[in-house]
Amino acid sequence: MFAEWCRDNGLNLFEVQRSHLELFGRSMQARGLMASTVARRLCALASFYRYCEKEGHVDRSPATHVRRPRVDKESRTLGLDRTELSAFMVQAGIGTRREHALASLLALNALRVSEALNADIDDLGFERGHHILRIIRKGGKGAIVPLAPRTARAVRLYIGERATGPIFLGVGGQRMDRHAADRAVKRIARRARISKRTSPHSLRHSFITAALDAGVALRDVQDAASHSDPRTTMRYDRARHSLDRHATYVVATFIAAAP
Repeated sequence: MFAEWCRDNGLNLFEVQRSHLELFGRSMQARGLMASTVARRLCALASFYRYCEKEGHVDRSPATHVRRPRVDKESRTLGLDRTELSAFMVQAGIGTRREHALASLLALNALRVSEALNADIDDLGFERGHHILRIIRKGGKGAIVPLAPRTARAVRLYIGERATGPIFLGVGGQRMDRHAADRAVKRIARRARISKRTSPHSLRHSFITAALDAGVALRDVQDAASHSDPRTTMRYDRARHSLDRHATYVVATFIAAAP
């Protein structure tokens, strides 16, 4: 993306200055991209130019002191609360079998939409008493995730007699794409009369906050969501303000019990 931006502005990739990188950052912000996205892309460029400096392609990395936008500590994604998520799953259950299977994997397993759509029927299995699905995580790492009985049942009902190929099929029998998945999620949300902007990623957010609200340990939620850094999971915890676990309840009970 940056190489294309350089070409459009008549710049050589190995002759850019710090000012050019900051202009690229501001151009992304002007297009309405989130600060976290801009910061992540500038971070990738910093790593790229650090490598170029080591390999002798540039004398000095132009990205060393590039200013990056401040990223909020709280996630801005609007997840569904417990009642909304329940209504969403009810509507998914009375919709098409494909909708039900997709919603179950996204909302009850916190899969990224790419992880769900890239999964094949051959990736399903049964291990040590658990229905499982083998997926490729972000970064190309393989992982095995357990499926709750209702999720496994929804997926199997959707697959039917098919024995090979993608789990999720789109128009023409090809693998379902992320745009079709996004439309399916939005259709279910409309039927559930959910006014929040709902997407596959917001279902992932909903899973994380529901798990934290249900008392699942932060480390276990981090593992389920495949966050490499626990601080990423903690952003979702802060975003829900931890109302149920606020210290005021503990202190009030403690004082009330005083002799």
